[in-house]
Amino acid sequence: MKIEKSFKRAVPGLAIAAALAMGMPAAHAGDDAAGAGDFKFALSGYVRGWVSLNLENQPELKAKNQGGATNGGVGTPFNKDSKWEASMVRGSVLLDADASYMGLKFKTIVRGDKEYKTDYLKDLEKLRSVGQVVNTDGPGSKALGGRAESIMDNYNAFDFREFWVEAPIGDRVTVKFGRQQLVWGESDFFHAMDVVQGYDLSWRLFFEGENEEWRKPLILLSTKIRIPEAAGMIQAFIRPGWDRCSDIGNTYDINGGRWFFQPYRGFNLSAITTADCDQKDWKQDDVTGGIRWQGEAFDVNYSLAYINTFSADPVANPNPANTGSASFKGSTVKGYFFDRIHPKIDVLGATVSGYSALLDSVISVEASYTIDQPYNFGSGAFVGGNGPNVIGNGLSGIKLKDVVNVMLRMDHNLKLEEILGTTRPSFSSIQLFDTMVVDYKRSEDLVRLFAYGSTLKEHNTILTMFTVLNYMNDKINPSFVLGFDLGNGGGFAIPAVAFTLNDNWVGKVEADIFWSGGRSSTSQFGLGGPNAGPSQPRSQLFGYFDKSSQLVFRLTRQF
Repeated sequence: MKIEKSFKRAVPGLAIAAALAMGMPAAHAGDDAAGAGDFKFALSGYVRGWVSLNLENQPELKAKNQGGATNGGVGTPFNKDSKWEASMVRGSVLLDADASYMGLKFKTIVRGDKEYKTDYLKDLEKLRSVGQVVNTDGPGSKALGGRAESIMDNYNAFDFREFWVEAPIGDRVTVKFGRQQLVWGESDFFHAMDVVQGYDLSWRLFFEGENEEWRKPLILLSTKIRIPEAAGMIQAFIRPGWDRCSDIGNTYDINGGRWFFQPYRGFNLSAITTADCDQKDWKQDDVTGGIRWQGEAFDVNYSLAYINTFSADPVANPNPANTGSASFKGSTVKGYFFDRIHPKIDVLGATVSGYSALLDSVISVEASYTIDQPYNFGSGAFVGGNGPNVIGNGLSGIKLKDVVNVMLRMDHNLKLEEILGTTRPSFSSIQLFDTMVVDYKRSEDLVRLFAYGSTLKEHNTILTMFTVLNYMNDKINPSFVLGFDLGNGGGFAIPAVAFTLNDNWVGKVEADIFWSGGRSSTSQFGLGGPNAGPSQPRSQLFGYFDKSSQLVFRLTRQF
């Protein structure tokens, strides 16, 4: 299934044209209303701190064979326990400024993040300088995965989270321009339609409850056109292409930090790869956009959407000179082994939600059809490979496949007041999320993620559920979250307690507990070594989180 390029180019323009066309007749009325406004300003924000502790020893820091090779040939100078070591001591300050004048609304949100270099991070930083003897820059070059700069560059940051102006055009249309976040979707944990922007998952991959804190803002021109006669609204956006390469797609802790997937902690992937947003078929300054109809009919909320954007997760574009694999569409590769790229995709989607009296619950369905989702192929260990591929580890190349995502969710208030003594009914939810590769062929040898080489299945299905209990009029709120990978094994559990101390102070204590279901690789690139097993490589989703369980404390002062 393909969408003609002329149509893809036309959609964002049509969306804006529709906004202007519908807004112009009423523009003078909007101007009159705007003139009656006075200047208003409000400032809020928070100061927040985190401390997280490892609940398990990290295998990257445990040398089973001192003087020998571990982690797939990478020697390590460590043989130490890291359980109960502090993996994160982090502070953030966020300022949220709102202003309005003459009908215009202005918003600026800035956030600064600073971390303390714990002993655990110091150990990972030292480990980054150790590696396989691979010449990347000639004789005497740094080792594979080695990098000398501070590991704190992964985590210390200052960012404009939002910076926009919004204007009304008549009574029905609003237009917003600037750096902003746009949410189109219903799912909580996994995203079918919330694909306009990527997420910064580098400092805490799992789990920060507020999506707006880790969603990556983009410079957008967005509009809302209310059509009460049809009980609905048109929403549209156009991205002019003024963002940085680092703003595109999801960002992971690939620089060898605490949230790089096991067993790559202490391995700096950016030393041998490059982020490339200037490909032959797409560039970061390409114009992208989308349009959505959101309405209500027969007491059911629904939406239909089309989005042209960049694929969220990066794929590896191999360097033919050093992998023997052909690059994607003959593009030039800058990285020693590969470039990390985010090819453009088209997403068609729909959502439906409504209350079911029979189940006394809100039922939500979200579905999307993604055209040309990129996947790496080449399963098995690097160089060896499986089947017809002799490179493996996901570095044999890139294939484009269509993908169907479906989310089913049921939200229900459990009446536990008499059983557990809660203040009010407990909000609970269960969610099933499935990703299906259309026209799946085992012979294509797709992999789930590069640097692992684990075979991608036709269906990947995740089940999640949670409940929140409320005590002392919502001052003490225990919660419990569970998730399972139904097809590959593994999962997570998050017991937590949130405290509201007063109007300004809130706190939370939680444990993020993971299990891999036996689907975890223990050697980098599947190259073997003393930790390797006969089925290397084998990691699936929760194998990436193996040995990553954390105890997390968070305290926030709101103002």
